[in-house]
Amino acid sequence: MSTSLPVALQLWSVREDTARDFAATVGAVAAMGYAGVETAGFGNTDARGAQAALAAAGLQVAGMHTGIGPLRTDLNRCVDEALLLGARHVICPYWPREHYHSGAACTRIGEELGAIGATFRAHGIQFALHNHAYELAIVDGRRVFDWILDAAAPRDLGCQADVYWVQMGGKNPAEFIREQGRRIRTLHLKDAKELGAGPVDFAAVFAAAEAIGTLEWYVVEVEQYSYAPLESVRRSLAQLRQWGRGV
Repeated sequence: MSTSLPVALQLWSVREDTARDFAATVGAVAAMGYAGVETAGFGNTDARGAQAALAAAGLQVAGMHTGIGPLRTDLNRCVDEALLLGARHVICPYWPREHYHSGAACTRIGEELGAIGATFRAHGIQFALHNHAYELAIVDGRRVFDWILDAAAPRDLGCQADVYWVQMGGKNPAEFIREQGRRIRTLHLKDAKELGAGPVDFAAVFAAAEAIGTLEWYVVEVEQYSYAPLESVRRSLAQLRQWGRGV
C-alpha cells in the first residue's frame, strides 16, 4: 500500500495567524514540510492575494472549504476562486444540524448538494461534504450521511471524512472509510488535540484509506491545542512522518 500521499494543512487550524498575516503563515506552514493547504477563507487577504502567497510559498491547494451561503448565492465566484487557486476539490464544511430532522429533509439536502456538485464537476472540480459527529446520527432508521449521500450521484457529491468526528459519532473510522470508498478523495486527519493525542486508531485508518485507491490528499486539522497553533500543526506533521506517512 502506498504511503506517499501528500499532506496538506487545513488552515482553519491556524486561523488566528492567517487573520493577522496570511502570507507569513503559509510561509511557515511550507517551512514545516507541508505540501499543500486546504483553505478556510483567506485570512487578511482575498483569493488573488492568497494565490500569490501560496505560489510564493510553493504550496499546492488541496482543497477549499466554502460555506453553503456563498455556494447558494454566488456559485460562479466559488468556481472562479477554485480555478484561480488550482483547487481540484471544494468542500462544504458544515450544514446546520437542526436540518437533519427526518430522512426526507436529509434527502433534500443531498439533492441540493448534488446539484451544486454537478456545476463544479463541469469545471473538473470534485465537490464533497465534510462530516461532523451529527452526520453519523440515526434519523428515521438510517445515518444522516447515508440519506444525504444516497440522494446524489457519487460523481457530484463526495465525502470528506473527518476521522475524529466519525469516531465521536460512534462509528469506526476505518469501517466508515471502507463503506464510502471512492467518494473519499481528501481525508481529514484529526484527533482530540495533536495527532496521536486521542482515541483514533490511525494505523487502521491508513490501512483503509490507502486500500480504496482513490485518495489524493491527507489533510491535517487541529482544533484543540496543547501548544500554540503553529507548533501544534508542526508536531502533528512530525507525528505523521513517524508513522511513515507524508511526502
